[in-house]
Amino acid sequence: MDNALSSLTAGGFSIGLEAPLDNDWTAAGEQARRQAGRLPGEPDLQRHADLAVLADRLGFRALWVRDVPLYDPAFGDAGQVFEIFTYLGYLAGVTRDILLGTAAVVLPLREPLLTLKSAASVQRLSGNRLLLGVASGDRPVEYPLFGRDFPNRGAAFREQVALLRQGARGSLPDGLDVLPRAPAPPLLVAGLAQQTPAWIGAHMDACLAYPGAPDDHARRSAAWRQVAGDKPYASFIHLDLAEDPDAPLRRFRFGAQAGRHALARELHALRAAGVQHIGLHLRRNQRPLADTLHEIAEHVLPQFHGGGVAAPQAETTAA
Repeated sequence: MDNALSSLTAGGFSIGLEAPLDNDWTAAGEQARRQAGRLPGEPDLQRHADLAVLADRLGFRALWVRDVPLYDPAFGDAGQVFEIFTYLGYLAGVTRDILLGTAAVVLPLREPLLTLKSAASVQRLSGNRLLLGVASGDRPVEYPLFGRDFPNRGAAFREQVALLRQGARGSLPDGLDVLPRAPAPPLLVAGLAQQTPAWIGAHMDACLAYPGAPDDHARRSAAWRQVAGDKPYASFIHLDLAEDPDAPLRRFRFGAQAGRHALARELHALRAAGVQHIGLHLRRNQRPLADTLHEIAEHVLPQFHGGGVAAPQAETTAA
């Protein structure tokens, strides 16, 4: 496979998904969570593998997973639950083409050589499909529990980036190495990771931006390209796909409810704003996820993954 970052942005714009593949942030999902005795923010992952395989078969470009080392009820979100590299190795075995992204690995919490080995393992097991999103972390409670220093996480981040770029060369005594050997994955940064914009633009391969409306991304992507040139810019949308295909777009925090026509218009607007990839976050989605994935794959993906069509006329309604 070509470089995973080139595959992500092939055609100029692509659409992926963000795990967990569960709509547990809905009223029905919350009721099911309580009945099952799961913690607040803990998704139901009984069908996660089936849905990952379906997303791969339907042509979604990437599947993103988050790194949440410890469950903290103050945040109310357990993420996708599984240890991130273990999960990526599993997903590599059940999928074929979909890229596997991290959004994002908290580098300063991790032992650097083991992170290097884990990333190389996923690269080999997946056929070089790894997109390594990285961050400095924003949960201070975790740092002392891992024996790490929160105030100095920026310096630790830079050191680990250098290790991931260079491999173990210069970090080990003569004769020792980290296996398996694999191409270094592209590094995508979430936030500034306690660095200057200039450092981020020079040392990172792409940007993982927080969700926002097209106007937000137009400003952010312009700022990114001032320091990073033409390196890719990606983001995410929290989506509730309405059953009515003509339902207008109604924004909520980090995303929107929309019918498929309004969704397509929003994606065209995001592409025009400089976004090159969007991961769809479906935890607020009211409908069964398999139905939603099929509808998006049939009616929306071809507009972007199949060479694209003319952007529909804009029509949105703010909530």
